[in-house]
Amino acid sequence: MSASTFKPYAPGDLFVAATVLNNPADDHAGQGRILQYGADLAPKGELLLEHTTHLVGGLEFDAAGVLWAFDSQEFVVLNIHRDGQVVRRREFGARPYSHVNFAADGTLLFGEHVVGDAIKPEIRVRMHTDIPFMPGTQRFGDGHVFRYTADGRLLKEYATATHGGMGGFLGVTMSALAPDGRTLVYCSETGPRLMRYDLIDDQQLPDLQSFTPPYPPGPPPMFFGMAFSSDGTLYVLRGASIHVVDAAGVSVRQIPLEGFGWATIELCADGRHAFISSFFTGEVAKIDLASGAKVGSIATGAPKAVAGLAEFAG
Repeated sequence: MSASTFKPYAPGDLFVAATVLNNPADDHAGQGRILQYGADLAPKGELLLEHTTHLVGGLEFDAAGVLWAFDSQEFVVLNIHRDGQVVRRREFGARPYSHVNFAADGTLLFGEHVVGDAIKPEIRVRMHTDIPFMPGTQRFGDGHVFRYTADGRLLKEYATATHGGMGGFLGVTMSALAPDGRTLVYCSETGPRLMRYDLIDDQQLPDLQSFTPPYPPGPPPMFFGMAFSSDGTLYVLRGASIHVVDAAGVSVRQIPLEGFGWATIELCADGRHAFISSFFTGEVAKIDLASGAKVGSIATGAPKAVAGLAEFAG
């Protein structure tokens, strides 16, 4: 049974997926864990998960205040209720989902984290985890987006294009639904494409941003987490900076960050701040979006383990 010391939720509480990576034979495996922090960034509690075996991520609150979480390597989708009950949602099938978007009509849009059946050899030798095939198949996944009803009935599979990222196997790892309700903006993390899909006409759109070699000096261009604000502004993490990207695909503003590896973003309900997390260090930083200043920080003590952020808005 999942063990929880979560305290009653309060507006501004932040929930952080920070798996305890305690398996020396697999650097993605360990005890699933979600940490709770108050609006003052002080620790409030933790939840230890029984259903997961690998990195937990993709945290997102739905309109009813249920927290969703994912373990794509174990094909696990979880609903975490405020009374501490943790429910595994098996009706969505055994696919490597890593996150969800909630459409205005109440349907759910799941992104498939991995794609294909192979990893680039030069990446494979550096990896210390196994990507499993979907049950009954010889492939990791299809890198597609799936629309379900809230009770688990499949409505549509969208054949989203993917890049593969540095390892060649990453699918729709992060995505955000535009305010128009029809455009999904997404990436294959560590890849150089910010992609788009029209969910109404069921067709791939031209990339919002894309880069091809030769790249300028420094780290190659990479995309990570993205989010739309309530006014439709798109914020995109690029590892070492946050970009504000307009509808024409132009970065109209950049917010530089300390170091590299910032991968997950959660816009705050106050409209003025964002939480971001560093995959390399496990730090969670609170950023003033107007000034770009870091106004708060959480040291989770979980390097290479923080894979999800969700603020409880109340």
